[in-house]
Amino acid sequence: MKLKLSALLALFLPIFAFAEDKLDTGDTAWMMVSTAFVLLMTPAGLALFYTGMTRSKNALNTFAMVMGAFVLAMVVWIIAGYSIAFGTNESAMLQKFFGGFGNVMLDSITWKDLSGTYPTYVFIAFQGTFAAITVAIASGSVIGRMKFSTWMVIVALWGLLVYAPITHMVWGGDGALLFDAGALDFAGGTVVHMNGGMAGLVLAILVGKRAGYPKTAMKPFSIILTATGAALLWFGWYGFNAGSAFGANAIAGVALLTTTIATAAAGLTWMILEWVIYKKPTLLGIASGIVAGLVAITPAAGFVGVGGAFVVGIVGTLVGFFGVVVLKKKLGYDDSLDAFGIHFLAGLWGALATGLLALNDKELLWDGPLKESGDRMGQFIVQVESVLVVGAWTLIGTVIVYFIASAITGGARVDSETEEIGLDESLHGERGMNL
Repeated sequence: MKLKLSALLALFLPIFAFAEDKLDTGDTAWMMVSTAFVLLMTPAGLALFYTGMTRSKNALNTFAMVMGAFVLAMVVWIIAGYSIAFGTNESAMLQKFFGGFGNVMLDSITWKDLSGTYPTYVFIAFQGTFAAITVAIASGSVIGRMKFSTWMVIVALWGLLVYAPITHMVWGGDGALLFDAGALDFAGGTVVHMNGGMAGLVLAILVGKRAGYPKTAMKPFSIILTATGAALLWFGWYGFNAGSAFGANAIAGVALLTTTIATAAAGLTWMILEWVIYKKPTLLGIASGIVAGLVAITPAAGFVGVGGAFVVGIVGTLVGFFGVVVLKKKLGYDDSLDAFGIHFLAGLWGALATGLLALNDKELLWDGPLKESGDRMGQFIVQVESVLVVGAWTLIGTVIVYFIASAITGGARVDSETEEIGLDESLHGERGMNL
């Protein structure tokens, strides 16, 4: 496992080619800090972002859905998720889709093992925060009507059957389906955002609409909480994107700058859109634009330049705005907190834009048509293939997981009385207004 991860990092960034298996204290410190940054994104950033948008009677439940998902997903990741995602399967056919089980409970990995220039233990923790936030993203689509017990079963099963295989296919190294094809996903446009957003939509459709939706007004609990959550997400995202350079190096600097540019441009674009269309720029809109920009730049962060970052961020907001304001209303699905509109659609755009806008610089790219032969159209086709594979796997896998979890917990939806009272008191015995 140690050799495989080192080779994988050397493919991602040529800078690692001369530093394989040699501890670098600067890289180690940066990756530990990045892990803490990404951890902050979920039980603080995403939890506040979602909680502020929900109704007061479901505020604590919303926070619990995110925080509960985070802690359970991390445990599942350590037990078997990491092994499935980054392990090696003896079967070449199965290796395309799944890693092996040789690292269950981190078996055969020691504290001395290195992933390039920093400890493998740090790599495991860093990737675990990605696994945890991905499933937590999906919770935003089903707030207000799903049983907490059902949700927790979904978190455990989904992490093993959906998230870990997709991570393997995209980032799992030689023999993995999309990795071998040369798909570019710097920090998780397909692995995290398309994956979590699609899962949210599927769960929202299967569990059904909230009572009264869309006729009953469902006003946000606290826009201040949502804006604070967006700010924390932006802060943590530097670990998410710049940390995905796997070291304190020049590529991390690229990712940090492009993340800043795209996010600022996206937040400004959403504000202007509302100002022009509704004559009132809302704080919720600015916060939504910020998150849309963060999502869109994630797959491209280490691959594009300044101009590309502006394009990715601005169009990411246009796509997210369309999903939230137009598409949801037209199709009639009840995505409570717009996980699909923001995460899936902006992530989809970012993944495709990576093929179109990635700089043709071999030091920035890992293997793929663009690096190998300068074939941009070939790279774009690979990006299309990757989003189709991820979308299909997530769709089918989430449906399967939902019905298993529903059967285990005696149905996924709370009863009408519980929904009317609110899930804070009914399921948790607490009052959201005491926040």
